[in-house]
Amino acid sequence: MELRQLRYLVTVVEEAGFTRAAERLHVAQPGVSAQVRQLEKELGQPLLDRSGRTVRLTEAGKAALPYARAALAAADGMRHVVEEYTGLLRGHVTLGLFSAAATHDLDVVSVLADFHDEHPGVEITLTEDVSDRMITALHHGELDVAVIGLTGEEPPGVSLQVVIDEPLVVAVPPDDPLASPADRASVTLDALRDRTLISLPRGTGLRGVLDGAFARIGARPHVGFEAAAPHVLARIAERGLGVAVLPASSAAEHADRLRVLEIVRPRLRGRIALAWRADGPASPAARAFLARLRTALPAPGPTGSGDGSGPL
Repeated sequence: MELRQLRYLVTVVEEAGFTRAAERLHVAQPGVSAQVRQLEKELGQPLLDRSGRTVRLTEAGKAALPYARAALAAADGMRHVVEEYTGLLRGHVTLGLFSAAATHDLDVVSVLADFHDEHPGVEITLTEDVSDRMITALHHGELDVAVIGLTGEEPPGVSLQVVIDEPLVVAVPPDDPLASPADRASVTLDALRDRTLISLPRGTGLRGVLDGAFARIGARPHVGFEAAAPHVLARIAERGLGVAVLPASSAAEHADRLRVLEIVRPRLRGRIALAWRADGPASPAARAFLARLRTALPAPGPTGSGDGSGPL
């Protein structure tokens, strides 16, 4: 019986199939299947029921699974203790970012570079995705840490540290009807019912806040244009193609060309947070990197109150 066989078994169970398990483990699917069958042969009992569309545990498999997980945890724990004892950080860290996260206000890249300079033995993988998929990746252990946009409700099984909290606003050209009168500073959500909106895609925090707010007033937003970066949304609005919904800080960069109005009744907020699994990153390298991020990234400043949340 080998730890590799136990790890393959646990991954197949978590992914409910050999193909997805092989993809997660970055090995060939026949190799995963062969190792699990070898384990079953050694134990003298089938552990998996392969007769259906998804792989399921047999009764023997259900009894064996906790011991497989315990053995893997013990082996990982021993390795981590030794690594910490030697004081040498090695290993692999996976970091997820939403689009446009690496801005001057949220300089994750500089933190990453400084950490790499201090710990060259740690390999860091950086991926970019929407927040919904990154939360799933955290649950599956495919990411150690992610920078996500929040939609209001905190995702289960995930710990958070909010690093940006700001109002959501709309941006329109100066000749747009919403920009009149000249001293108007806000617009109600209801006034946006029949307007073409320009927003981030589904799965992002800002879009989740927008969709949720419209649902609460019994409407659906008419999103005519989507883009992954706030500055692109602003550029589309400049051409008069719709009303851009943006975090206040992003809209401020275009205030010389667009009128910026805060969304009220209800006020909506955008929040960006560090996220990691509630039981903490597994490796010493990931724990050290998370600690560095938590120290280096800014805490949200006092930007007013609101009753919604979540940007990008």
